[in-house]
Amino acid sequence: MKMYSKYAIALAAILAGMSAFAASTDSLEGRWDATLTVKTTVIPFRLDISGSGANLKGTLYNGDDKEFTTSAKFENGKLVLDFAHYLTTIIATVKDGQLTGKIDQRNGEVGGSAFQAKHYVAPPTVSAASIPSIDGVWEIPFEVGKESPKGEKAWRLIVKQNGAEASAAILRVDGDTGALTGTFHDGKYSLSHFDGSRPGLMEITALPDGTLQVVQSGSNRNGKLIAYRPEVARAKGLPEPSNYTTHTTPRDANEVFTYKMPDVNGKVLSNDDPKFKGKVVLAIVTGTWCPNCHDEAQYLVQLYKKYRDQGLEIVALDFEEPEQQDDLARVHAFTKQYGVEYTYLIGGAPAEMWEKVPQLVNLNTWPATVFIRRDGRVDHIHAGFAAPASGEFNDQLKKEFTSTIERLLAENGKALSASVSQ
Repeated sequence: MKMYSKYAIALAAILAGMSAFAASTDSLEGRWDATLTVKTTVIPFRLDISGSGANLKGTLYNGDDKEFTTSAKFENGKLVLDFAHYLTTIIATVKDGQLTGKIDQRNGEVGGSAFQAKHYVAPPTVSAASIPSIDGVWEIPFEVGKESPKGEKAWRLIVKQNGAEASAAILRVDGDTGALTGTFHDGKYSLSHFDGSRPGLMEITALPDGTLQVVQSGSNRNGKLIAYRPEVARAKGLPEPSNYTTHTTPRDANEVFTYKMPDVNGKVLSNDDPKFKGKVVLAIVTGTWCPNCHDEAQYLVQLYKKYRDQGLEIVALDFEEPEQQDDLARVHAFTKQYGVEYTYLIGGAPAEMWEKVPQLVNLNTWPATVFIRRDGRVDHIHAGFAAPASGEFNDQLKKEFTSTIERLLAENGKALSASVSQ
């Protein structure tokens, strides 16, 4: 009996340990209310965790769009979620059903920010009668003399509202903020966002005069702004947002757009390479440190699959920080994560962009998409990228991109030498 009792006690201890381990693993599954702290600003965001062991996965959100971990592990009570395509890692310990740790973002945007998370709890219901309607498109003009560094005189604010829930994005000439999501409470909409990059907090208050007060924090564009409906802005004579297709222009519309850079394997390619010669080419001034460039790449992957057999080529003229030049770790993770099959050429550091791409005037957005005809000349340049968070402006962009590509593919390309001599 004593021997049996010892075995029973040992077996019970093993089973208890296994049960405790399983419980700790299972407790990771599901939706979490997470926060990161940027300086003194606490930014809520959604984190989903699924699977276990080799199948463990973390998911961040940009509105309805998802960003998945490139690797994830949970060992000895320590959780590591790696988003290598952003050089972002969430490191946390599990205790009493909560996650506590830090977010390390090695491109310097966040770097070592405090991280906490607890299991999701649905917010309390808000009376519909108290919820102001802010759905739709708004414009945010700048005061005279206080234009943005890119020369913009106004931004757009795009809001999607469903009762007390809302999603909003500010659309600049270089792209949008991503979708900040949240709910209405205490007289304002509190919206936030973190998708592996661009953390942000936005508070929107409907004012009695029909405008919106927009307060941003947690990013490099903090401050208070006023948004107007477009028709009100026009009636007041306020400036319109920049035109994405005329913001950047070719220096000389008659000259061939040239580039010569090494690819990710060190092989030097140029616009004269047979891969590009006589093709319709989208040359993308980009960098994997740029969140809007992540947004665009996912769409370019779709375009390349659809049109490459018809004569479309896409080439990324990529500029990465000096510390990324040696191993291009983020570039490799980026192209793998999004399934990029088009060519990536490495132009150098972002500060070298104007030297390496001298043929464009007012080139100051990341990304910038250069549409090149079969004869090598520039058709036009589209500044920035309005992602799905931008709603109807993303729809407009897709129509512009596809109609331009199809028009250029349909053109009978003349011999380059003949066309240049005209």
